[in-house]
Amino acid sequence: MFSPIPDRQTPTGSLLGQDSKWIHIYDCRFKDITDRWLDASGLDFNELLQEMPGIFDIQSHETFVLTTTDRIALDYDRFEELQHNSTLYLMRCENQDLPTAMKEHITFTPHYDTLIRSGMYEYYASEGQVSLPYALAELVDNALSATAKNTGMRSIEIRMLFDETLGKPAVVVLDNGCGMTSKQLKNWAVYRLSKFTRKNSSFASQQEGYVRPDPVAHSLNSDISYFGVGGKQAVFYIGDSTRMISKAVLSPDVHELVLSKDDFERKEKNKEDIYSGTILNRKPGDFSHCPDERFLHALIAEESEKESFTAVVITGVNPEHITFLKKDFKLWTRQLAHIYHYYIHGIDGNNMSKASANSNPSKIDIQVTLREKAPKFPRALNLREVDDDMQTLYINASADTFEFKATTQPENGTVEGVLRYHPFLYDKETYPQDPQASLDDKEDDDVESGVHNQARGSRPIFECFWNGRLIPYTKVAEFDWCARPRTQKEQDLPPECYSRISGVLFTDDRFQVSTNKLTFMDLELALRRNDTIFTCEQKASNSMQTNQKAFKRGKIEKEFTQWLKNCHKNLDKQIQFLDYKETITLPDVTPKERQAPWATFGSIKWHGKTYKTGELVKSQRTNPTLYGKVVRFLLYGNYKGDVFATGGQVEVALEPKAFYNKTRRIIPIIKIDRTSTDDAINKHIKSDADKLPHELKVEWPNGNPFSENADYPAGTPLGPLKIEILNKKGESLSRMPRAGQSPVIKLCVKLRLVHHGTGTNQEEMLSYVAEHSAKWNFWFKKIENLTKVGKYTLFLNAMTNDSAIIFEGSKSLNKKLTFTIKGGTAQNFVIGAEISPVHIGMPFNIPLQIKDKYGHSTELPPNIQPEVKCGDLDVQYETVDRTGNSLTIKSVTARGKITDKKCDLKVILPGLTKGTQTQKIFLLPGKPHSLHVKPEDNPITGENGNPFKFDVEIHDEAGNITANARQLVHCEVHGYPEIRADCSQTGVGQFVTKPINLKIIKGEPQKLTVKFSMPNHKNIALVVRELKVTPSTRVSLMEICRQDESASLVLRNSEKIEWLAGGLLENLHYKLFDEAGREIRLTPEIASMIKVTWAEDGNLKDLVQGKLPNIQVPTKVQDARFCKVLYEGQSVSVSFTIVPCPDEPTQLQVTLPQTQTTVKLGETLSKDIILELVDQYGNVSKTLYSTCVNDIAVAAPGLDKSAVTFKWQEHNSCVAVTGVCFQNGTPGSREMRFTFRKYVACVTVMVTAGDPAQLKLVSKPPQPLQVLNGSSIPTPFIVQLFDMWGNPTQDQRVVVECRSSSPKLKLSTAVMSQPVNADGKAFFIVNRVSGSVGYYQLEFKGSFNDKPISGTSLNLNLLPNPNKPVRLSVEYDTKAKLPAGGTFPVFRVTVVSDEGSPITTFDPAAVSMLLWEGVPSGTTQEPDTVFKCSKPMEYESKDCFHFRDKEIPKRAGKHTILFSLSIDKTDDVLSYKIIINVVPNQPVKLGPDSQPPAPVVSYSTAITNRTLVENMTLRIMDSYGNPTGQNLHGKVAVSMKSSSCDGSTNLPLFEGKNSRCQFNLVEGKVHITRLAIMENSPGENGNEYNLIFKPEVSLEAPTPLIPFELKFLFYNDSENQHKMSALSGKKDALNVAIAKYEEIFNDHQTLLMLLTEKVLTSSKKEAELRRTLNQRNINIGPNLSIAEIDRLIKEKSAEAKRIQETSSRVCNIQNNFTGLPDVLGMVGHLACVQDDDAARVISWHLSGDMDCVITTTTAAARTIVDNTLGRQQVMPLDGILMHPGNRPLPHLRNGTPLFPPQGNPIYARDLLIYSHRPEDCNTVFKNILGDTILMDDLYSGTEYRKALIQRKIQCPTILTRQGDRISARGKFGGTQNKAPTISALKVFGAPLPGRYHTLREQIGMLSQYQSVVEKKNEADKDRESHLIMMKSPDNQNKQQDLKEKKKQLEEIERQLASTANRPLKRGPEVVGEPSGFITKRAK
Repeated sequence: MFSPIPDRQTPTGSLLGQDSKWIHIYDCRFKDITDRWLDASGLDFNELLQEMPGIFDIQSHETFVLTTTDRIALDYDRFEELQHNSTLYLMRCENQDLPTAMKEHITFTPHYDTLIRSGMYEYYASEGQVSLPYALAELVDNALSATAKNTGMRSIEIRMLFDETLGKPAVVVLDNGCGMTSKQLKNWAVYRLSKFTRKNSSFASQQEGYVRPDPVAHSLNSDISYFGVGGKQAVFYIGDSTRMISKAVLSPDVHELVLSKDDFERKEKNKEDIYSGTILNRKPGDFSHCPDERFLHALIAEESEKESFTAVVITGVNPEHITFLKKDFKLWTRQLAHIYHYYIHGIDGNNMSKASANSNPSKIDIQVTLREKAPKFPRALNLREVDDDMQTLYINASADTFEFKATTQPENGTVEGVLRYHPFLYDKETYPQDPQASLDDKEDDDVESGVHNQARGSRPIFECFWNGRLIPYTKVAEFDWCARPRTQKEQDLPPECYSRISGVLFTDDRFQVSTNKLTFMDLELALRRNDTIFTCEQKASNSMQTNQKAFKRGKIEKEFTQWLKNCHKNLDKQIQFLDYKETITLPDVTPKERQAPWATFGSIKWHGKTYKTGELVKSQRTNPTLYGKVVRFLLYGNYKGDVFATGGQVEVALEPKAFYNKTRRIIPIIKIDRTSTDDAINKHIKSDADKLPHELKVEWPNGNPFSENADYPAGTPLGPLKIEILNKKGESLSRMPRAGQSPVIKLCVKLRLVHHGTGTNQEEMLSYVAEHSAKWNFWFKKIENLTKVGKYTLFLNAMTNDSAIIFEGSKSLNKKLTFTIKGGTAQNFVIGAEISPVHIGMPFNIPLQIKDKYGHSTELPPNIQPEVKCGDLDVQYETVDRTGNSLTIKSVTARGKITDKKCDLKVILPGLTKGTQTQKIFLLPGKPHSLHVKPEDNPITGENGNPFKFDVEIHDEAGNITANARQLVHCEVHGYPEIRADCSQTGVGQFVTKPINLKIIKGEPQKLTVKFSMPNHKNIALVVRELKVTPSTRVSLMEICRQDESASLVLRNSEKIEWLAGGLLENLHYKLFDEAGREIRLTPEIASMIKVTWAEDGNLKDLVQGKLPNIQVPTKVQDARFCKVLYEGQSVSVSFTIVPCPDEPTQLQVTLPQTQTTVKLGETLSKDIILELVDQYGNVSKTLYSTCVNDIAVAAPGLDKSAVTFKWQEHNSCVAVTGVCFQNGTPGSREMRFTFRKYVACVTVMVTAGDPAQLKLVSKPPQPLQVLNGSSIPTPFIVQLFDMWGNPTQDQRVVVECRSSSPKLKLSTAVMSQPVNADGKAFFIVNRVSGSVGYYQLEFKGSFNDKPISGTSLNLNLLPNPNKPVRLSVEYDTKAKLPAGGTFPVFRVTVVSDEGSPITTFDPAAVSMLLWEGVPSGTTQEPDTVFKCSKPMEYESKDCFHFRDKEIPKRAGKHTILFSLSIDKTDDVLSYKIIINVVPNQPVKLGPDSQPPAPVVSYSTAITNRTLVENMTLRIMDSYGNPTGQNLHGKVAVSMKSSSCDGSTNLPLFEGKNSRCQFNLVEGKVHITRLAIMENSPGENGNEYNLIFKPEVSLEAPTPLIPFELKFLFYNDSENQHKMSALSGKKDALNVAIAKYEEIFNDHQTLLMLLTEKVLTSSKKEAELRRTLNQRNINIGPNLSIAEIDRLIKEKSAEAKRIQETSSRVCNIQNNFTGLPDVLGMVGHLACVQDDDAARVISWHLSGDMDCVITTTTAAARTIVDNTLGRQQVMPLDGILMHPGNRPLPHLRNGTPLFPPQGNPIYARDLLIYSHRPEDCNTVFKNILGDTILMDDLYSGTEYRKALIQRKIQCPTILTRQGDRISARGKFGGTQNKAPTISALKVFGAPLPGRYHTLREQIGMLSQYQSVVEKKNEADKDRESHLIMMKSPDNQNKQQDLKEKKKQLEEIERQLASTANRPLKRGPEVVGEPSGFITKRAK
């Protein structure tokens, strides 16, 4: 039995035995919690359960559960593992919420390791550094270990809360890791309980056995929370109290433990158990247990949003620590960034020079914030942003790396190492310096040698990292193989290169560190042991794998030295290359791989001196010594700008150029002689130049020299020539001077003769090279046969024997002679052009070219006359034209008959050597001259009815048939249409008239006239012929007769003949007659032309005898037969009609009414059924009688016989049947059987459904119907109409209405009501459903003739739509004061969705701020101002739109603000109206309520003439004219001054002789009743003065107040005053009107500019979009209309819809969960598969998961399971743990195949295509498909698996495209491993083809283009309308009115400027006295 202890007591003292097991149980079932301590010693779990009801009053029907504080339900085994003093909860269920916070008593006695390892270094030694950052690092270590298994971002935050207003200072370290259960929290409290000594437990949350992580690069395994010491040491080093707050994954409770120094001291003082405490278990967000610690409230409030976390809260922080953390924020954050550099930035470190992101980016985010007391701003820093920690400096200052590994024995430890080279650049070392290096270090550096002073100095090379984090106090100086040699071995490797390297070592926990992780215990000793093996990693090409080779110590030293040499050679930059030109290839460089690239530069800077291109240089250490100019500097490699390098090349052009033949040499830059001077180089070059050839000496040995520019006849000889080459000394040269040991180069002279053609064309006629001879020097023979005319140039050039001209720039060594060759005397000629063809009688010209002996053009002697001959033709010409070297024979004509079209034209020029030329010509006829008609008989005889034929010819003047354009001949026969023949091609034509049909009278012939003419040729005479038409002998008349034995009957044409129906008409004969009435004898030919309509082919034998075929009479009386006999040859015919007559009756006929062959159920047939007796052919015999109705009967299924009646119809002798009605049955045909005596007849009546009686839904969406608010229902509703018997009916008069059951639900459909269609169906497509979320019904009701029809309904669940905006939430400072013209406070507008969440997907341009002055009655009024939202600042929330820095209206008063979200053209979401009160701004001036007119006064006695101001109110105003300053009181002083600013003192005075007066200013305003000048006031007549109203307030105004000034005119007489006052009033009125007009016109121009800009902008955008569309193969013209664009959109939309609807394969799994919150979708609908075979086998493999619903949260998954009563399988994404990245196929290792696979293996998941949220879908299918592989066939699959197993590689499941499966265990075969056919499966759908996506893209672009075109058209229309308005008559009148008013104003100002009288100054001595009186004072 249990032994309970009373409530609230703890078992102590005697209650506890040695083996006691007490447990503390809280009864949490109800709000009031009770607890008991129970002794469970020796009892098992079943006995505990038996005792529970009695202890805690548990009823028998109640269920309960016992759980640990970690919410793990107890069972038998777990109860046995319970420790003494364990705490349990008694609850209704495991997931029950805690009613209040619970306390759990724990003990945390230190582990025995505290004793055995107490000698280890436990303190934070300084080593010259501040140790506080390393204490914080211990807490970060714990956070990194806690977040190690996070799949997403690993967040760690360090908060420094030093704001005393929120409580005592605190340091908080917070992470989003796995959190701790209460058991784990208890273990944390135990000192020295490391992860190696924690025991495993059967409790899932307590399985803490340590498993060493797998090796990873740089040992970044997060395994750094290690000893169970550092965290507790750190918190008590920082402060004196810590609060541990943690929540484990999937735990509903938060566990909290407090450890404090004061509590330990109190327990020690009270002799209590020091290592005991209480864990508080509570709900997330509950801070009721710490009401006074306000800084914790915000921290605890964040718990509700976190799945798991741990927070370490340290209070009682040491004041020195606080000072350090505040003052040195940058220092200690930099130290933390250095410690965790590779955790923060990944294995590559913080390489800021890389263009792209890190290849393996880190997911660790460490944020540091420091909050101090206001007004200091909080400081926040992400350690990722630190860019000056030492590792960042080392990485970014290095140019190359050397990677190595070290393996130590016997611990088998591995150390990864990296050496970095920091080159010498830009005249300085780039080795980074520690920004926080102490002065002592610098002093130590100064003591070292020069080498150590450079770069690294005496600092160690290697920093050491343990499990990825820095061990700060351990550094390794160097290893033997990378140390600077004691003796210099390599001459090319300077010793300072060894000081340019830094390094880092990475290792794991195989090497021990101190418990505070500040030093390594044995790392350096292990690395320096002789058995340590160093290996270096050899980097290979991109196409090869990285190979690793082990080397001995000496070998790695060699590799390191070679690497160092390469770094020095390639990276150290000591020569500065400037002025980059280009990158080239040097093909002559060896080896070939160094031929490119070479960068070229224009100058270098070397040893303080600058060398540029074009400068003279001399070489040193070259043979021979070179002199020349710099061409360019070269540096091997790709460079694009100024760069430093250790060396390079220079290209030199050797001088003098002629001496070296432009030779260039490339030498190293270091071989430039820097000691040589320009004078010395120039002197050497000049000495060489004087030895070179200088001039040519030319002689003509035979005389007859050619002169420059002279003319010579063709054939004149040239030469011979003798040439000498002389140098500057006059010496004759035969060879070039030698340069050093260069070979002998002989000189020669080259002669070239060039002929210059037209333009720039040149021809080298000859070219000779003359070698030197001792006798003749250089000799050229005579040149003969210069026969080609034109300009010549003779070139003589000195050159070398290798034909390379080297003296191009010397005129004296290159001579030329120019002369001209012309033509000789005339010898022959040629005909200049083709003359053919030649037309007879038409003139033509013959051009002739005269030639000399050589064929050159020349002139003809003047006495020669040409002769022309051409066969037998007569040839004549008029004149001869002589022009230069040509001659033209003008107007040559040839006449005569053409016998041969080809003829020789001979031209003779007497006196020439060759004086005759012949040319073949082609002769053609001339112009038309006459018309000839054949036959030539007159008259021409022909028979009536036949056509006539004529032939015509068109002749020229010689009688030749001619063909020319427009030769159209007309033929006109009297009484017949004119016919035409076109003879333009051949000159001949033929006419065939229509048959001539004339009426022959008495057999006599008739005559007609025919005329032939050519209207286009008036010169051709008319031709007339006469026709004689004789009578015809053809058939013209036919006669038909019937002959029998009794008589003969002649049938008249169109006669009707009655004959018995079905009978035969026989004995018909015919006769034929001609035009004269003569009977024509019948012949077989004539008989064959006889055709009859009643028979296809008659008997020819009978037809020859005149007998016609017999006629069969029709069987129906209504079928009268038309018969016709036709003679086909002449269209002669006779017709008649046979009318059938009825026979005797044989049957009863039933006739249904033609208009009603169907009848509805329950409806009586409206028309009568007719009964008649008919003959054998159905002809009505009309033999019925009236009494027969009694003998007639009828029968039919469902027929109401009682309503049927039979009525006799006298007028047509028939019986009518009425009252036919069917009462039941289904629609279809019904047979009615009528009987009358022996006659029986049946008829079929179609019975249709009855009248509409009810509506039913025949098609609807799947149930239950759940719709997102604001979305559509894609499945249409189809409503069918039924009659009362349940038959579908089709009455289109029925109107069906679709409506909701509640006005809260709004439906948007194409039609809300519609008549049913021809099938009795009504289709309703709901485009939008909106309203309040909840359950509704869709009702479908009908009406028929205003009568209701029973309808149907459907349940609908309207769900909240997270993407539908329903309202705008506006936040701003409602207490802010809004001064006129100021700036509004920031408005934050949140678009709230239907489910209450913010929507951030809208375009910021869609949100507007509308502003009205006053309070508008509605929103239809256009706003006064529209503002667009501002770009959010970095610190602002991104889930709302911000309106910042918007100007407040300048007018004070009420204004209205409304925010609008434009969704589309018709739908807007509006916020609530915000009524604001704009208050006046700061007072700045004094002004009137309205501007008074300028007064005009005089010094008369009448007060009205002296009044300046009357009833004027002045107010204190802001700068915008708003009254303000109601709190200001004082005076307003009024004074005067002259407007002319001339300093005049003769000013008018106010009444009372005052120059100044005052008025009281009360509440910011003053009212002046009257202000006037005194009588006889001084002043200048016609002068203008200013009244100054200056406010003088009692309180200090914010700014000086500007006084109000009012101008007035002063006159010395009232008449002038009145006149000027009137003019002044007109002037004021004109000024107001002019200002108004100008404002209107300025507004017009401004608006025109805006509209023009809008047009240009829209046009530009339209052109850009059109260009883009054309580039996408959418041909859009520049003027495409909106309708055409809309047509294109509809066509492409229709095509896209067709593609979508005709998809070859779709997933047919019903999905009722799409659109629900937090639902991703159903597995079968999440992906598509292109290939049918792959889709089949993958779908079959996943058949058990295809209908699984994927949710994003576990809560959503539980909701679906609850709603479906557990029937629906679900999978939440937050319950899936997937490793990031994609592993390669098993047969691949490091990108290289282990064996060549067959069957094309591929991961099955790689064939899936995702349409949305691909990352989530990829996670789902990686989870359910895993590494399943798809291959082609079973054989390939088995071979692939076999190859993997042989290599000890795990093989996943393999599927084949043939439908086979090989399991991961190797099993295959059988039906269970064979996929069925695709038709039997629920398969993945096929993706839409690429054409569909192209169409959707095109539709989107076209829609955008349509919108732009609409805007463009609208802008054009607006601008055009505005221009029309500006040019309207009304506007023109206004402009004219403005001009007139300006003229009036100019006239008034002119009048005001000049006064009628001279100004009269009135001085002060006469002030106040009337004229004519003498004052006493004057006496």
